Amino acid sequence: MSQDSPTSGLQLSQRDELLRRIQELEERCRRAEDALRTSDERNRLLGESAPFGIIVLETEGRVFGANQKMLNMLAWPSDRDVTELNLLQHPPLVDSGVAASFRRCLEKKTRIVSDHSCLQTADGCEHLRYHISPVLEPDGKLSGIIAFVEDVTELKLAEEAIKASEKKYRLLFESAPVAMIERDAGELKRHLEKLRAEGISDLISYFNQNPQEVARCMGLIKTVDCNPAFLDLMEAQTWDEIDSGFRLSNSPEEFMRVAREILLMVADGNLSHEREDTFLTLKGTQKSVLGKSLPLSGHEDTLSRILVAMVDITKRKHAEEALRASEQRFREQALRDNLTGLFNRRYLYQSLTDLIEHAKANGSVVSVIFMDLDRFKSVVDIYGHLNGSRTIKEVAATIRETLEKPAYAVAYAGDEFVVVLPDFDQAQAVEQAKKIQAWIRNHVYLRDQGFEVRIQSSFGVATFPDHADDMTNLLAIADQALFGAKGSGKDTVKSAGID
Repeated sequence: MSQDSPTSGLQLSQRDELLRRIQELEERCRRAEDALRTSDERNRLLGESAPFGIIVLETEGRVFGANQKMLNMLAWPSDRDVTELNLLQHPPLVDSGVAASFRRCLEKKTRIVSDHSCLQTADGCEHLRYHISPVLEPDGKLSGIIAFVEDVTELKLAEEAIKASEKKYRLLFESAPVAMIERDAGELKRHLEKLRAEGISDLISYFNQNPQEVARCMGLIKTVDCNPAFLDLMEAQTWDEIDSGFRLSNSPEEFMRVAREILLMVADGNLSHEREDTFLTLKGTQKSVLGKSLPLSGHEDTLSRILVAMVDITKRKHAEEALRASEQRFREQALRDNLTGLFNRRYLYQSLTDLIEHAKANGSVVSVIFMDLDRFKSVVDIYGHLNGSRTIKEVAATIRETLEKPAYAVAYAGDEFVVVLPDFDQAQAVEQAKKIQAWIRNHVYLRDQGFEVRIQSSFGVATFPDHADDMTNLLAIADQALFGAKGSGKDTVKSAGID
């Protein structure tokens, strides 16, 4: 056949139309990225108001975002974009051990608390504590890391001063802004040593079998003194008001758990590690504290003088929870369409790419439906733009009702929708399109507004690997099939490769 034949011209026209559709898809993708940047800006503004450093990493270590306080802690140049930083590879962070802590969080998918020296000592900052948490999707997949970094120089200085001398200790004890309480666990230590001498080597089993002994042993710990900051923490005027020591805010079971941990720490003489606890003050206020116990010099063997330093972290915990919830909410919002609640194009491009890669690996299929509403402009012209938006929202609900997971729908643009059908071959996808078509045709819209609007719709279907081998071409071919359906009279379903 000659190159000038009508058939050859038609093929060139189809190719040009396909290329035009691909360019349109790329432009839509760019607009979706602009919307995401707007969402990220809202998230950044929230982080900037936090009283401590916040940094969010992607799984490969690249910084996704950080607030200004965190940038100051990292001594990051103001003229450089922090997203250039790969925290796992940045030499100062590697040398200081910070990068290793983040790697452990990535590998174990668990929270890591790690202390490190400040990278710069401005404003008196010498020690930083990193609270590193994995960000997990609902399916358990790791999507990144969020870390809250606080200046613990004050607590570190308090510990060092306590070890220095009794005189300095007493001065610090009375004047320190950190809540401190001095306790005597000597009698308890002697009692636990007696139990072991009597052959009770497994104290865990002993306390589990004799729960009444837990409360009795805790009563053997005597309070020697407390400083004014501790009274403020407990919302008390004098120690006499605190007639029963700390009161756990949780259930009796929680009290037993924490008490057993304390008793085993005393038995082993291992009091140096930190712990977070929640208490009720005398006025019933719930407080979260970070506490660290330290035997005073000369009393390491008897434990007759133990200093417990406590930092009130209630506000930090609340801020962490709010920021963590905000981070998750912004991530979800970034993948959802505001009007319909369906997934948006950003999610479509990410998810469909993953589905196709999975299908390539296991030899399965993936189908997509590109659809839009016929003559929707007339609905807007007759009932107005507001009711047009309401109609799109109601149609989205109709589409959602026809689907079963893992299939999902995407609000693509205006009255256009995309339906993704994992493990659906071409014939099954066509049947699903006809089902959606029938449900939309048989539904009456805008009834709540006092109208009765009926809608018709057109569909284009394409299947991997029959019609395309990647996400972009699969969507483009489905869109081209939709174009053919609209050209053949609307209210119809057209599959790629079928005239």
